[in-house]
Amino acid sequence: MPRDETGQTDLPSAAQQQRGYALAVHGGAGTLRRGDMTDEREALYHAGLRRALAAGQMVLADGGGALDAVTAAVCAFEDDPLFNAGRGAVFTRSGTQEMDAAVMEGHGRRAGAVAGIFGPRNPILAARAVMETSPHVLLAGEGAMAFCRAAGLALAKPEYFFTEARWQALQQTLAQEAAGQADTDEARRHGTVGAVARDGAGNLAAATSTGGMTGKFPGRVGDSPAIGAGTYADNATCAVSATGHGEFFIRYAAAHEIAARIAHAGLSLSEAAAAVVAELGRVGGSGGVAAVGHNGDVALPFNCSGMYRGFVKDDGIVYTAIYDEPYQTQKAGTP
Repeated sequence: MPRDETGQTDLPSAAQQQRGYALAVHGGAGTLRRGDMTDEREALYHAGLRRALAAGQMVLADGGGALDAVTAAVCAFEDDPLFNAGRGAVFTRSGTQEMDAAVMEGHGRRAGAVAGIFGPRNPILAARAVMETSPHVLLAGEGAMAFCRAAGLALAKPEYFFTEARWQALQQTLAQEAAGQADTDEARRHGTVGAVARDGAGNLAAATSTGGMTGKFPGRVGDSPAIGAGTYADNATCAVSATGHGEFFIRYAAAHEIAARIAHAGLSLSEAAAAVVAELGRVGGSGGVAAVGHNGDVALPFNCSGMYRGFVKDDGIVYTAIYDEPYQTQKAGTP
């Protein structure tokens, strides 16, 4: 499928799209450089994307809700050390790991988020617990961890979250800083996972989870748990999960901006998402979004070298891609 300068793939027109369920995911913008991507590793990333899509699609195909679908999809990403969330989270400059996550549902716009936590196997479940069992939207740090323990969420030991690849990425980043060199490797600078869905009843939901940026300052919080920046859902417009240089997505309220352009400027999902991502790119905010519209449309624009991404609708055809080549397709449920 062709892609324009914003990274927007020419998906089927609104008239062609199904009005049933739809699920789109991203495994992060800022992919490995093409020269570093072996065929074997590329196959692993496509398999990881398909597992996340399968987890969410199973919920939707059984008549489940969008919130359950995006939660299941993000849990699959968090369990996979290839992706920068949960088990695959990157390290801060102090050698620690701090994770952020958020969920939002489009009916009533309830939301929950956590920031700067370490221990829960699936930070997205912590975010959902905040939404469903607390009077708050965002909990951070030690208070968030106390809440997670009280909620009975599954915790893991530090060695569960340690991966040699992430540790070496930190060492490379610190060495570059010591040498006065800028780190231009998008794969180290940012990475996030996310899912957005429309269920058969027309409800939307979004979920986002991340380990943040390699070498970030301890205590840094990005856009993922910031409602309206990296995560947003409203049944009247769209659901959005963002990935990229979080500071820019926060400053420009990127996820909400996409919804606002649909609501107030009359843009289509594809037009709004592509325009916002392109504008972020022009001011230095590399990244992309996964978005699904109130009518089941899907958009996956990005402005950087690539974005791990995919989608599935109720025809059961799974689409996954990394760079700007045509999507790989596979019937849901096939090996």
